[in-house]
Amino acid sequence: MSATRTFYVESLGCAKNQVDSELMIAELEAAGWRCVADPQEAAAIVVNTCGFIADAKKQSIETTLSFKSRFPDKKIYMVGCLTERYAGELSSEIPEIDGFLGNGNPSGIRDLLDGKGGGGPAGAKCGGVPPQASLHEGLRERKRLLSFPGSVYVKISEGCGNRCTYCAIPLIRGDLRSRPREEVAAEIKGFLGRGIREIVLIAQDLGSYGTDGGKQELPDLLRDISGLDGSFWIRLLYIHPDHFPREILPVMARDPRLLPYFDIPFQHASPRVLSAMGRREAPDGNLQLIREVRRALPDAVIRSTFLVGFPGETDEDFDRLLEFQESALLDWMGVFRYSREEDTPAYRMRGGVRRGTAEERKRILEQRQIVITERALDGQLGRELSILIEEPVSDAGLSIGRAYLQAPDVDGLTVVRGSFEPGSMVLARIWKRNGFDLEGEPVNG
Repeated sequence: MSATRTFYVESLGCAKNQVDSELMIAELEAAGWRCVADPQEAAAIVVNTCGFIADAKKQSIETTLSFKSRFPDKKIYMVGCLTERYAGELSSEIPEIDGFLGNGNPSGIRDLLDGKGGGGPAGAKCGGVPPQASLHEGLRERKRLLSFPGSVYVKISEGCGNRCTYCAIPLIRGDLRSRPREEVAAEIKGFLGRGIREIVLIAQDLGSYGTDGGKQELPDLLRDISGLDGSFWIRLLYIHPDHFPREILPVMARDPRLLPYFDIPFQHASPRVLSAMGRREAPDGNLQLIREVRRALPDAVIRSTFLVGFPGETDEDFDRLLEFQESALLDWMGVFRYSREEDTPAYRMRGGVRRGTAEERKRILEQRQIVITERALDGQLGRELSILIEEPVSDAGLSIGRAYLQAPDVDGLTVVRGSFEPGSMVLARIWKRNGFDLEGEPVNG
């Protein structure tokens, strides 16, 4: 294999970007390129960018320019969300980058690296490819995965129709486009055949899956998956509370392989702020949803995210959020400071909150959550849980993995005594909490 046909991919941002990176790797390998693990060994470096908020945009640009500075003789390409949103500006303002590609169609990476992209400024190429009718139609199987061993993300839809006033996702990824159920089920079946143990279903909003065709199809998709044979986990990430399909609860109660783990981004608890955000459900309705989930699935684990510093957020609004936090007793929580994004409705809103005030509100929420999360984790002590092993720590005689209550990358981990194969499942009795992590002893071994 010629050294000139080697490439390295740096994937930034969310799980959806990771799926896009895996699809691009598959396309390039099918075209005769070879993926390498070290950028020094690559002839071409592809940076899959994130353009969701200001900090992510800054990181994406800095990472790309860092690669160009470190490897001035290599071809450097910017792809993904940031270039989808700002392709014209980036190609003119950073002419030293060799090419740009949006996220509309990962297969466009082949032409870009082969120098067949569309028009761009001198010395650069811009590969603009329209979205396909089916998100994965004509794309290669993802043989090389960037996730932890035994786990994979499966994207069931792209884009979003919610139009929250602060969110740039529709500007970056477009309107909601759902994959056919049979296509998703077939992909999952293929991964299970390869020994994958955890399938993480992702979308901008899983609850909206299928509504572009007139019907919420998440319950039917889970029924389809429940009909598959084997021992596996199905994990759901990102269900907008306004569209949470209660019908999934009895489906999940009947099949323990459908993990009772829910990521429900409530974002706030002040009716006035929620309304300004373009979200319909009131705080009382969100608390009722939490009660319904826990009543139907007693082992349910709920993660959420909140946004502080939204335009017009007052001390009274923040107090309502603190009250909600104490009532909801969420297992996991993330807090983000509002990022003012151009071309979103909130960008034009008055009543901006000072950065220092927003940072302090973020700190207060996070500090209060520590006690809540630690108390929830203490409730796992003495239980026997299946642990998906991610990596052994051979010199310590330990292995690191995750239980059902721990989603990849965002939650804590479980440390198990003994050295086990990455991607395997180990039944362990939880005996200790260490901060946000758990420790366990293998059962019968």
